[in-house]
Amino acid sequence: MTWYSHFFNGLVQKAWKLAQSEEQTAHEVDFLYEMLELQPGRRVLDVFCGYGRHALELARLGCDVTGVDISAESIDELRATAGQENLILEARCGDFLTVPLPGSFDAAYCVGNSFSFFPHADMLAFLRRIAGQLQPGGRFVAETGMLAESVLPDFQERSWMKIEDITFLMENEYDVRESCVLSHLTYLHEGQTEQRLARHYLYTFAELSRLFEEAGLRITEAWSSLDGSEYVLGDDLLLLIAEKPD
Repeated sequence: MTWYSHFFNGLVQKAWKLAQSEEQTAHEVDFLYEMLELQPGRRVLDVFCGYGRHALELARLGCDVTGVDISAESIDELRATAGQENLILEARCGDFLTVPLPGSFDAAYCVGNSFSFFPHADMLAFLRRIAGQLQPGGRFVAETGMLAESVLPDFQERSWMKIEDITFLMENEYDVRESCVLSHLTYLHEGQTEQRLARHYLYTFAELSRLFEEAGLRITEAWSSLDGSEYVLGDDLLLLIAEKPD
């Protein structure tokens, strides 16, 4: 069983939702709509869709969206919202590596905090699945804050964060042999305590480039922000735009 199979529920979900603003979501949706060359009727795959903050907005813009997430709590919420608004949106609960998917897609994206979940063999399988689901010429956007060039220059072993009325402690250790950050997380809220263990696998940009190429995807852009700034050593975020060759 993967570490993330039962991670996303309870205070984890509440904290993640509180950390996202409507302004940020709108900015990200505009970016996805432009970079993926979307328009009404285009079939879009949202990988690790969560409760659907991007999927819902794209469906409201007329896209035919399929969202996949392993959290039943998130998928139930997404299905309820999409049903209330009669949106063209299908939400599937399961592990992206194995969940059945309907047909092929014009575009796909994986944004948020999920792109670093996989060790090498699974990452290659993940990217191959993306490529296999895309139409020739289809685009894929991936976001990660866990690139080796981002994390290792200023590795944080311990940090506290407060998101409205939720406080959480993150204690990190780095497994050199696995190139993996083990994060021990403690969430505190009104006398309630929840603990989790997360694993994030670090890749250098060169390693990711080789994995994309082996999977059948070509990286066309590497940015550090939604405004198109080029990614350089130490930047907190990497945005990759890739395409499946015709």
